[in-house]
Amino acid sequence: MALGVLTTIFFMWGFLTCLNDILIPHLKSIFQLSYAQVMLVQFTFFGAYFLMALPAGRLVAALGYKKGIVAGLAVAGIGALGFWPAADLHLYPAFLGALFVLATGITVLQVAANPYVALLGPERTSSSRLTLAQALNSFGTFLAPWFGGLLILSNVVKNPTELAALAPAEQLVYQTQQAQAVQGPYIGLAVVLFLLAVFVWLFRLPALTEATDKGDHARHGFAEVLRHRHVLFGVLGIFFYVGAEVSIGSFMVNYLSMPDIGHMSEQQAAKYVSWYWGGAMVGRFIGSALMAKFSPRLLLALFAAINALLVLTTMLSSGGVAMYSIIAIGLFNSIMFPTIFALGIERLGPMTSKASSLLIMAIVGGAIIPPLQGVFADHIGLHHAFFLPLLCYLYIVFYGISGSRIRSVPATDAGGSH
Repeated sequence: MALGVLTTIFFMWGFLTCLNDILIPHLKSIFQLSYAQVMLVQFTFFGAYFLMALPAGRLVAALGYKKGIVAGLAVAGIGALGFWPAADLHLYPAFLGALFVLATGITVLQVAANPYVALLGPERTSSSRLTLAQALNSFGTFLAPWFGGLLILSNVVKNPTELAALAPAEQLVYQTQQAQAVQGPYIGLAVVLFLLAVFVWLFRLPALTEATDKGDHARHGFAEVLRHRHVLFGVLGIFFYVGAEVSIGSFMVNYLSMPDIGHMSEQQAAKYVSWYWGGAMVGRFIGSALMAKFSPRLLLALFAAINALLVLTTMLSSGGVAMYSIIAIGLFNSIMFPTIFALGIERLGPMTSKASSLLIMAIVGGAIIPPLQGVFADHIGLHHAFFLPLLCYLYIVFYGISGSRIRSVPATDAGGSH
């Protein structure tokens, strides 16, 4: 039952995160932004993970996992409500501000819910369990582009020349229409988040305090947690993985609508973004079953190697081949986040929630790598800028083969509390 409740929350934050991929082309055309400027959406959203992960960790330590999840849902709801004034004001920075609050709520949810699912049963199957919960997260990311494409991108956006041709009064009407395309969906999401918060509050979840700071009588510091090489390399693994996954998703609408790749409208391209994230969902259901039988480390290295080859394929080709090879990456992204996460908190006992904060902090990769790719895309073209995700996947191959192995742990820490 507890796992059932948590998977609903995983679904919601997947939906909210992926809606950014639809928000990006919409804001790019409304505010006439360059690739580098519009990637501030992902910079703000994932930057919140970096800035808020440690405060979120403290909050979860003070409140416990259940109340931490309720707090995260409430904060995310407030952020979603912020889209109403942002759209009314027609200000790009106001959108970024609302996104930051929304992402802060999701950070608290991630810090509380990821380790909680991993700890809800035997350690041996923690990777498998977390992958299953993340499959519902992917179901959210699969549905979001469809909804977003219908509700947000269905409004035809005028280019600067068409806009200038309108009378001032018509311009005002047009801008209001564009703003409202964003308001409706996010108000709906705010309502759902607040209802979920009430539901979790009323539901009885096991406390699991022994794996939070309350169970850490030795009071380990973050530096001490990072001395465990599988944690340190895991933090880098999450950084590069999220960076690659988000970068590919963020540029996909623009990439697929390029004449030599998919030659389609942005609204059509949004549907393909759904298949990218839908692939991750399918891969997670399959991966969850595979990981009960095979070594998670081996599967991680194998999936990352396949993705490196797929990125290389899309860079060296055009048309259908380039299009389908980039969409297929989603399928093999599937097990990466939950597997890196579960391997990164392995055998840490009372230090689990600290390691969890650090791993969630590393999601900042989604704030740094897409804008970097944006800069390269503005200079060497979008097609070649994909070399950046390629390098990220190569690092994950290393983490699966070697970086995630647990070397001798100091005797004081070895007696974790699982």
